[in-house]
Parts: sequence; C-alpha cells; structure tokens
Amino acid sequence: MSGELATLADLGAAGEVLPAVGGAGDGAGIPAAPQVRLSKRQKAAIIVRLLLAENIELNLSSLPEELQEGLTVEMASMRFVDRATLRAVIEEFVAEIEDIGLAFPAGLEGALELLGGSISAATAARIRRQGGVRITGDPWETIAGLDPARLLPVLEEESTEVCAVLLSKLKVSKAAQLLGMLPGKRARQITYAMSLTGAISPEVVEKIGRSIAEQLDAQPATAFSEGPVERVGAILNFSPASTREEVLEGLEQEDATFAREVRKAIFTFANIPRRIDPRDIPKITRGLDQAQLITALAAATGPLEEAAEFILSAMSKRMADQLREEMENLGKVKPAEGEAAMNAVVSAIRELEAAGEILLIAEDEE
Repeated sequence: MSGELATLADLGAAGEVLPAVGGAGDGAGIPAAPQVRLSKRQKAAIIVRLLLAENIELNLSSLPEELQEGLTVEMASMRFVDRATLRAVIEEFVAEIEDIGLAFPAGLEGALELLGGSISAATAARIRRQGGVRITGDPWETIAGLDPARLLPVLEEESTEVCAVLLSKLKVSKAAQLLGMLPGKRARQITYAMSLTGAISPEVVEKIGRSIAEQLDAQPATAFSEGPVERVGAILNFSPASTREEVLEGLEQEDATFAREVRKAIFTFANIPRRIDPRDIPKITRGLDQAQLITALAAATGPLEEAAEFILSAMSKRMADQLREEMENLGKVKPAEGEAAMNAVVSAIRELEAAGEILLIAEDEE
C-alpha cells in the first residue's frame, strides 16, 4: 500500500480548504448534497475511516508523527459524512492513486527494507553506518528473531543491567536457553540484575533495544553459522567414543582452553543424567523407535549404565518393567549396534532442543 500511504500523506500534509465536494447528485436517485468544503486532512480522515470500516489493516506508523496526530485529531472532531460527499472523496482519492505510476519508499531505511535479501547483510550494514540510518520499527521484534548464538556475545560483553533487560524482553524459552549458555557466575549476576529492572521506563527499554539491534546489525557476516567450538563439538558428538577421546586428548595438548570448551559443547549418551530434566524423558522416548531405545538401554553397560537407569527411572513403573524385560530378551548387543542406537537417542534429544521443546541443563561453572 505504498502508493496509498503516499497519497494519504499528501492529503494529510496540509490543512487548507480545497474546492467543495458534493452537491451534484449521481443521477440514480441520490439527492444532491449541499456544497461541503473539506480540507485535505479531513479527506484523509474520511479515507482512513472508510478503510478501517472495511476491516483493512493500515500501518500508518511510517507517516510522520505530526500527520498521525493530525489524522487522529481530525477523526475525533468529525461526526457524519453523507453518501454523496463520501463518494466524491473516494473518486478523488482513486484518481490520485491511479495517477501514481510507481511509489518508492521514503528514506534510505525504506529502500533497504524494500531490497530485503537482494543485497548482502554486510552491504546493508555498511550503508546504514555510512548514512547514519537507524533501524526503524520495534527493535525487540528484530532481536527476538535472532539465533541465540548471535545474542550470546551481548550477554558476555554488555553490562548486567543491559543483559537483564535483554533477557526480560525475550521469550522465556529463549531466555532460559541463553542463560544456560553462560558461566554460572555471570548467569547469577544477570538474574539478580533482573530484580532491579522494575522501575525502568519504556523509553529506556526502547533505547536499549535499538542500541543492541544496531550493534548486531553492524556485525560482519561470517562464513559459518556456528562457531568453531560448536562445529567441532557437533562432529565429535557422533564420532566413535575411542576417536572422540583421542581427538580431545590431542586438543588438550595443543590448546587446553579450546579443548575444555569443546568438551562442554559435546553431548553424549553419558551426559543424559546431568543435562536432561527427568520430566523431559517421556517426550524424548515418545519420538524414538522402540527397538532402538531397547538396544541403546541394553548396550549401556559399565559407565553408561547410570544413563540407562536414569531414563528408566523417569518412566512409569509399568513401562520401565516392560523395557527391562525386553532388554533381557535381547541379550548381548554388538558394540557398533549399541553405539548407533545411543547416537539415535542423542540425535532425538538434539532435535527437540533445536526445536525449543526441551532445554539442556547447563553444567555449572564458577
């Protein structure tokens, strides 16, 4: 509706009185109305009222604030418009719309929004910086749609007060996920700061959101969607246990800090008791093939037996007893088959986590 909004803006831009409308009749039984002298703003108010009456959604927020205010005041002062006057205003509005061949968005930000994905994010960010353009609209909508990995640096680098506002504006599931990605001490500091945000004004919250959105928008595009820790962790997650330990031992010799971060990023069958809420076990097992689950549980011996018992104890007694019986009937499981089945369980957990249906419990750090 860019053309229609442009015409509305033009109609509402001035308050001078224009030539009268109405008074001619239409030759179809509609009596002539008295000559009515309407201002441009009054005509714009009539058009807006008509569109709203037809349940047409209007986004007038892109109009200058003085025009939005003027239209609102004008609508508040008007009462009734006869059919002949309404028809004349509509015909004039339609005629102006038809005279517009093509409408371009107002301003640099409007042009960037129109181009959308036609230009790279890096180019758009550079144009904004060079032109001093601020992101329009609600910045928190933009922030809420971002991947947690992009928001994590903000929580690591910004003040605890800013981080507290950020978490307060996100959905509970995403805020919890981000909090779980932080070291324990930092997470506690931010959660305490959230208790002090009650008196923050909406203007300050909006300013913080705009600052964060512009900061994130200015970040250069990267070749990979995830960091090196996540990429290495994801690969080792599904590697054979012997390969995984050998690689991690080698990493610890080369870069102990990187190796430690990779270990935290890895989630294996053995991590289930420490990282999974028992209440999520039914949701996890419901999506698994029964034969795969039985194979994984039967293969979980030695150090992995704790994980198998954790899963069984989170089920109903009847279901757990049934699975134990089938595990006994299955007998000894080949190592390769057992590892494949346990990887299937881990994969199901990862998929549920990515979908936001479950949250992994963060291992506390000091």
